[in-house]
Parts: sequence; structure tokens; C-alpha cells
Amino acid sequence: MKRVDDFRLHFGKQELVPIMVGGMGVDISTAELAIEVARLGGVGHISDAMLPTVADRRYDTDFVKDKLQQYKYNIENTNKSAVKFDLGQVAEATHLHVSHSMEAKGSSGMIFINCMEKLTMNAPRETLTVRLRSALDAGIDGITLAAGLHLGSFALMEDHPRFRDAKLGIIVSSLRALQLFLRKNARTSRLPDYIVVEGPLAGGHLGFGMDWAKYDLRTIVNEIQQYLQAEHLDIPLIPAGGIFTGSDAVSFLDTGAAAVQVATRFTVAQECGLPKDVMQEYFKASEEDIEVNSVSPTGYPMRMLKSCPAIGSGIRPGCESYGYLLDSSGNCSYIDSYNREVAAHPGAKKISVMDKTCLCTHMRNFKCWTCGHYTYRLKDTSHKLADGSYQLLTAEHVFHDYQFSTDNKIALPESF
Repeated sequence: MKRVDDFRLHFGKQELVPIMVGGMGVDISTAELAIEVARLGGVGHISDAMLPTVADRRYDTDFVKDKLQQYKYNIENTNKSAVKFDLGQVAEATHLHVSHSMEAKGSSGMIFINCMEKLTMNAPRETLTVRLRSALDAGIDGITLAAGLHLGSFALMEDHPRFRDAKLGIIVSSLRALQLFLRKNARTSRLPDYIVVEGPLAGGHLGFGMDWAKYDLRTIVNEIQQYLQAEHLDIPLIPAGGIFTGSDAVSFLDTGAAAVQVATRFTVAQECGLPKDVMQEYFKASEEDIEVNSVSPTGYPMRMLKSCPAIGSGIRPGCESYGYLLDSSGNCSYIDSYNREVAAHPGAKKISVMDKTCLCTHMRNFKCWTCGHYTYRLKDTSHKLADGSYQLLTAEHVFHDYQFSTDNKIALPESF
């Protein structure tokens, strides 16, 4: 019976265990997690979501404090168009986080960074350019373009000296999205080094509408495989979303996938950035505790735990400190929803906003509990302790279970 370890992912001369761990933000896919996955011979991800905020927490910088100090005059103003990021600080934060990760990485695997186009930051093109190029400057092994079509992202990097050296990939959820990406980026004469095909059971933001349940990862992967074959394009495909066991992974690898991307099972690993009490919420969740909703200001549906504090929270928009989802005009749909509720409840000390959430603040504070569809199965991967909590895992244990397991079995950790 085949195991994941019977296959290898090839990037040029480099041979890797075909396991990629997705880039969960904000700092959920930590540098420590990515470094460990690389040590084990796979591909780890860090996330570039809100890196100035992450840098303050990790590297004792003051980027958020400086930004708030500059724009605190605007806190009561409903118009946030004046609130801009210092591009030099964005570059510095990216360089700090990437260089720290790369310096600590061994030689076995690779570390990529997940870069979301939907982080528009009130200057979409300018901030995305800085984020991409700074990651390349700092020596990242690869960049995974996520949360958007990225129709012009290759052009933002094409004159960088590492544009053809670093591995560059794209996450898509349909053949049409891939075709658009390839057509729009064709003038750079550079194909992506890999394509992550993310299905409807993935965690966090989804590349589908609220009709996501009509779609199936395997069908999408097959469509893209057939297209690439017809066009004589040899680009590694990496399915993602709902791949919970090594046997799930093998079923894709055995039919031509180059690797798989996984994430949910690593959310309860000690190296993950989630607070330990939130990990226990993931362990305890039932299938009924998980929903796909439309509270994200990005416009994408999101999968999360129904009990997460972000849902219904009516906190004041934190754009002067954060503001990562402000569009090019300084707008965010949460601001509109918040102002509507304030106007509807004059004098109220506390309001509730149900249709949108302040994603920046809640993700920064680990109050928005995004998750994969099979999060309810996490309890089956560990031991329940005497106090009712679950034993945390290690990234090495989870990685090796994917790598070596057979027959849809999940190995439990050695109990305390």
C-alpha cells in the first residue's frame, strides 16, 4: 500500500517530501512551524498578513505605535482615505520576518511566504510591490500568490534579480482563474513554478461563492490537469483543502499531483501560533460548530467556528493602527456596517455588528477562529486528558503521520 513517502516533489534539482503546509495568517503559520516543516524535508509557509503588526510582537519594533501616533487625529473620522502605510516600514517588517525565518532554516526543505492580494492597505499596487520584492530581497525560497487573481503580480517583480530564481506559485480554485492568470502574466515570459488548487473544504477565505458546497476538489484538479496536458504545460499541481490523512494525500499523488497542501491538522501543533486555549476550541468543535459565512470585509466567504468572538463584535474600526483591508479609496465594508449600527443606536455604549467583522483587529488578537472543514475531526488525532482538554501535538508528529500512514489511519501521539 502506497504512502506519501513513496513520492517526491521536484523543484529543479531539489527533491522534497511532497507535503506543503499552508500559510495561515495572522502568524498562525509561524516561522517556527515553517522551519520545522522545512527541517523534515517539506515546504513550510510563513504568512505576510499584517507583518508590521507581527514584527512588533516578535522583533520589538514599534510600527503599529508609530502609525497610530501619526493618524490618531483621524480615529473619529469615518473617512479613512488619509490613513496610509509607510512603505519603508512595510519593507522593513517583511525583511525582518523573512530573514529571521531563512537564517534559521536548515538545508533540507524550503520556506515560502503566502502573499494575499486582498490585503489592499489603501494602496494596493504600491504595498503589494513592496511586500513581494522585500520577500525576495530577504531570500525567501518562494512566494505563493493567494487571495486574489494576481493578474499583475508577476509584472511587479519581473525586474527583480530573483524573479526567475525564486519559486513563484499561484493559488486558484477554478480552471478559469488559472487561465486568466496565465494569460495576463504571459508577457513576462515566466510560468508559475507550481499551482495550488484549493477546494471548497479549505479553511479561512474561500475562492467560491456561498454555493461552495456544489464544488469538489478532485473535479477541479482533474479539469486543470487536462487543460495543462492539452496545452503541453508541465507545471506541478498541489491540491489543497480537506486532505486530512496520508491516504487522502496519496489518492491525489497517485493520479498525478506533485504534492499536497495541508494546514488544519497543524493548527493544534505546538509550533503553531494560535493561543493554546484557542487550540482547545478547535479540538472540541463538532461539525455543527463550523460555518461558512460572509462576515469578511474582503467579499470572500470564510469558514470559521461559529463561537468565535469576532462574529457580532461591534468594536470601533482600528484602521489608524491596522487598516490592512482599506481599498484604494480608503473604504472597508466593516466601517460602513459599524457606522450604520452606531447611527441606529445613538448613545449606546456597546453595539453589535452581525453582517461584517473588523477582520484586522480580530485576526491580530486571535479572535477570528478560521478553520478547515474537517476541524471537527481533530479530536480524533490526539488524546483527551483527565481535565477534559486535549494533548497538543508536534509538527513533526503530524508531518510524519501524513508521510508514513496508510489505510486512512491516523497515528495518535505518545500520551503523557
